[in-house]
Amino acid sequence: MPLTPIVALLQFTTILPLGRVREFAEFARRSWLYPLAGYVIGGICACSVYFIGQPLVAAAIAIGILFLLTGCNHLDGLMDLGDGLMAHGGREKRIKALTDREIGTGGIALALSITLISFSSLAAAPCLPCALVIAEVGAKFSMALLSTFGKPFHEGLHSCIQGYSRPWFPALAAIFCIPLVLLPVAPIALAIAAVAMVACPAALLLISRRLFGGVNGDVVGASNEITRAIILATLCLV
Repeated sequence: MPLTPIVALLQFTTILPLGRVREFAEFARRSWLYPLAGYVIGGICACSVYFIGQPLVAAAIAIGILFLLTGCNHLDGLMDLGDGLMAHGGREKRIKALTDREIGTGGIALALSITLISFSSLAAAPCLPCALVIAEVGAKFSMALLSTFGKPFHEGLHSCIQGYSRPWFPALAAIFCIPLVLLPVAPIALAIAAVAMVACPAALLLISRRLFGGVNGDVVGASNEITRAIILATLCLV
């Protein structure tokens, strides 16, 4: 497979310096590649904290590197979703709160809650580097799932990706998740993490359809943050 779609994917999901900008459509036609970005981002974070013996420090640095690598784009989507969820009134007011550029208390509260769950779960994870990779790959799978089945409520990057998506794309994305079984993590934990990476975007899909009439890029980005946090909590508790 040509490297151009993978480079386009990484340019869309990270701030890594990868040379000239590739056409967005190169990735949009192959959104099933999302998990590959999870391996890159999670792998960089895992390598960065591998030799840090203090779990709290390692978890804090890992979260910081995650935000840095992704340019906080998904975090921004999470905050926008928080505003949309907390907005009072009908669908139009909720969509306005979701899509405007101002961040309200709902967005701040949701971002703090999800980040705290991620941080505390990472600090308590039996294998912090493994947890980083698993959670990030699972988070990217959730984006692939929403990109396929999330009907857009307006034109934008998400509607472009969704327009190219096909029903079998999540199955292809799931194949990229299979190598995670090689990590030294209990099979039951991996199994529950797999359930989480499907259940989280599925729940967001239902909520978004009811409240906003569909999905946009903010919801997809929020799915990345929420799914990562839930998977990290799962790996910590199981």
